[in-house]
Order: sequence, then structure tokens, then C-alpha cells
Amino acid sequence: MCHAYIFIHVLSAFTLTPSQRWLIGMLLVVLLVGTLLAIPFVNALPRAQGAVLAWLTYPWLGVVLLLVTMCAVADVIWLLSKGAAILTNIKGVGHRPLSQIAFGIAGVGCLASLFINAQPAVVKNVTIGIQDLPTSFEGMRIVQLTDLHVGPMNDGVWLSHIVAEVEALAPDMIVLTGDLVDGSVAHLSEHVLPLMRLKAKYGVHFVTGNHEYYSGVDAWCAHLKRLNINVLRNMCVQITSDAGHVLNLVGVEDWGARHMRGAEGPDLQKALKGAQPNAPFILLAHQPAAIHEAAAVGVDLQLSGHTHGGQIWPFSYLVYLQQPYVQGHYVYPESKTQIYISPGTGFWGPPMRLGTHAEVSVITLKRASS
Repeated sequence: MCHAYIFIHVLSAFTLTPSQRWLIGMLLVVLLVGTLLAIPFVNALPRAQGAVLAWLTYPWLGVVLLLVTMCAVADVIWLLSKGAAILTNIKGVGHRPLSQIAFGIAGVGCLASLFINAQPAVVKNVTIGIQDLPTSFEGMRIVQLTDLHVGPMNDGVWLSHIVAEVEALAPDMIVLTGDLVDGSVAHLSEHVLPLMRLKAKYGVHFVTGNHEYYSGVDAWCAHLKRLNINVLRNMCVQITSDAGHVLNLVGVEDWGARHMRGAEGPDLQKALKGAQPNAPFILLAHQPAAIHEAAAVGVDLQLSGHTHGGQIWPFSYLVYLQQPYVQGHYVYPESKTQIYISPGTGFWGPPMRLGTHAEVSVITLKRASS
């Protein structure tokens, strides 16, 4: 439907010969069929071959999104113009110039989104106050990496640059909040080797995202442990400071695993069994949707990703249909629970970002005034 819609606007925007119409129509059919056929194989193939397919097809998905959006805006303006013309007897705006403008804006948007995505991840500093935070954790710096999506589009060289950014920050703790990989351990093990360089006083911790379940979650969790990364699957680890104070770091399985056959799914109650009751709680949960249960049990801070900040405008508005928050720092209503959602350090699908940027999040903890 999207491709047919684009084709209709092509016919409206430009004067074409029958042969040109046929060529453009066939090109759209090839792009549609090729993309649909290629996507299932992108992650299944060895990375080199999968990367070729991904770079040939994924960018087109972003182009389609922007084209359809701008064409839809053009149609709305045209319909409003027609309605106004009927009421005022003033000639409305023609459909052709609106379609031409739509293609122009979409083209600029595509170029801008490719440029934005190609920029290095921005280091975002966020200070969050936690009630009753032990004094020895005052100023603790947590680096959050999320949605790295190492795979066909993001390789080990790219990951090495991200790791170098983190090394320069010298954080107290590093957390990886899911969607680390797109592909099997067999295809990507060498590309995640830079993760071995991640070091922090209070460790490097990981929770699963939905893409780990598409890529062989058990195999990946076992492999990450071999890279000295602490995998939190519905469990809690007590972080102990030099002064003997405790901070509960809780990790749950991806929210989407609830609907996957054979998966345990997120179980916050199970995870909390290993916690110290009177100590603050930080929850690692890939999807912001976990915030409802987190607030119900009194979690102090939840760190999430998954949304990519919408990645490409206007997709950010659609994210709200599934998630309570898209990106940024929020306090859950009528609770002490706070959440920070990173827009992601990598990207998935089209190598494009519009209205958001890649981020290395640095969360500094402070004691909140009561």
C-alpha cells in the first residue's frame, strides 16, 4: 500500500511518459519485493553477506517512511484547501505543487537523517536524585549503553569506538540495557570482543532486550559471561561500597518475552528476592513499559532503552502507542520511582535518525533532599 501511495504521488508530481511510468512502477515493485525477501535473511546469514543485504534494503525503509509521511501531509493540506475553496470561492492549492514539495522535503529529510545518524554518539550527562542514597554512593557515575545492535549494520570496529568513549569517561559502573546484538554468537562473536575492554569499579551488567530473543538469548547470555559481563536475568546483585553501604541493582528479562514460547519472561518479584530491603533499588529493564510494576514495588530508578527515541520522526509518536515514555528523564505519577530512557547508542534498520541522536548516557547519582 505504501509503495502504491508513493507511485500515485509520483504521477501527480511529475509529467511522465508511459515508459517512464512503467520504469518507476517496476522499480517500486522491485524495491518492495526485494526488501520483503531480504529482511528475513539479514540476520541469518554470516555478517558479511548480511551486511550487504542490509545496506541494500534497510535505507529504503526509512525513505518510504519519510515519503509516505510527507505525501500524507500534502494530501491533508490539499483536502483542507479544497474545503476552504468551496466555502470561500477562492481557488485552492493544486495537488501537483504540493506533491512536488512533499518529495523535496522528504529528500532533504533523508539526507539530514543519514547525516545525523553518521555522527558520533553524544555523551549525555544526567544527574538523578535518589531518596536515602547512602553517602558513599553520592556522585556515583553510571554509563548506560543500550540498543547497540551489533550485527549487519554495526560491526566490531564501530563498537570499538563506542567502548573507547566509555573508557575515557572512567565510570563507576556500566550497564547494557538490551538489544546488544542482531545475529547469532557464531556470526558475531568477534564483533563483540571490544566489550572485554569495558571495566568499572562496580562492574559491567547486562539485561536482555527483545533482539537477544531473536538472536539466541541463552547462547548470548552464556557468551557475555565469558566476556566478564554480569548477566542479570530476573535477579539482583548487591553493589557494596568501600564504606559497606549497599545499592540493589536489579535486572529483569525483556518485557516482550512474556509472549514468547519457552521464555520465562520478566519476573520482578523473583528478582527482588535477592535484594536488601532497606537499600535503594536501581532496575535495568529494556522496555520502559516495565515502569508500571517497578513503581508498584517502590523501585527508585529504572534505566531503559528500546524506543530509540523514535529514531526517525514521526515514528516517535507511534512509540507512545506501546510505551509510556519515549526518551528522557521522568518521575512516575504518585510515586518516588524515576525512569531514564536512552534514545539508544546504535540504531536498527535504516541508518537514519531524525529528531533524535545516538547517545552514551552518563547518570550521576546524588542524594535527593527529603
